Amino acid sequence: MRIEDFDYELPEELIAQTPMEQRDKCRLMVLDREHKTVEHRHFYDILNYVNQGDCLVLNDSRVIPARMYGTKESTGAHIEMLLIKRIEGDRWECMVRPGKRLHDGDTVLFEGRTGTVLRAEILGYHDPENGTRLVEFSYDGIFMEVLEDIGSMPLPPYINRPAEDSDKEMYQTVYSRIDGSVAAPTAGLHFTKELLQKAQEKGVRIAYVTLHVGIGTFRPVKVDVIEEHKMHFEECSIDEENASVINETIEHGGRIISVGTTSTRTLESMAVPEDGRYRIKAGETSTGIFIYPGYSFKVVDALITNFHLPKSTLIMLVSALYDREEILKAYKIAVEERYRFFSYGDAMLIK
Repeated sequence: MRIEDFDYELPEELIAQTPMEQRDKCRLMVLDREHKTVEHRHFYDILNYVNQGDCLVLNDSRVIPARMYGTKESTGAHIEMLLIKRIEGDRWECMVRPGKRLHDGDTVLFEGRTGTVLRAEILGYHDPENGTRLVEFSYDGIFMEVLEDIGSMPLPPYINRPAEDSDKEMYQTVYSRIDGSVAAPTAGLHFTKELLQKAQEKGVRIAYVTLHVGIGTFRPVKVDVIEEHKMHFEECSIDEENASVINETIEHGGRIISVGTTSTRTLESMAVPEDGRYRIKAGETSTGIFIYPGYSFKVVDALITNFHLPKSTLIMLVSALYDREEILKAYKIAVEERYRFFSYGDAMLIK
């Protein structure tokens, strides 16, 4: 398959720049794979499509305020730095701009709102192909507390505004708990605590997985033939308690409804064959799974997701769960109906 097979026309004004005031009032497109129908609802209607005995699987990774603005110590030049991944101790893989101004041994100073100071030393390239650097930080206190004072939320590049204080709440799921992502698992942004409570009262089971979303989410596919694309690796885990919830759902015939592509990639990466069917094995792993049409899903039965970028690995994943042509038809309808796209946009249920 070729990259052009996953392209579509999207007017720029449909890219959501701000979140909905109330999370669950966004629109919801419901795709029925069996009957090939499309419904237009709101996200608060989601429980009409989730049954007692089903299991919603949510990614509980928490977005860190990973974007920082500072100055080069020797010249005072303005520097932007984006944390990508902790390598070891206080050493992180980072993206820096403008990269040409920073060389091995240079230091960048960041000052927080309350006078906190963070010092970053450039140790060298971490991934020369993608231009990321290995950076060592020095500071007083606890790193995450320092980062909260200095950093801002790492909004995606298609949101054309600086991050605001409100993004620290809205670009975060209500159930996030484990620091580590540099992009939100955005399908979960639509859930409220009240909606999750109603789901449990209906008899829907809730399970949590953890996948720390990396910057690779936004990296374009650079090959013409998609089978040649190499995915970035991300750390993911499922503990024994949540693996049991998922496996019990499978055993009792309930559906596994994955909330987002990150939950999907985690589940499919940690599924193992057992007695003729797949089960989830608890543990930690690093996954580079690439899901595109032709992939046979092991445990995921349905998917709640957002609308994804043209030619992205994410639109390839949803096309694998349903049908590429039907997905592109649905996206065409979404454009005609003026749905809001991408991270702060509207939602889709593929059932």
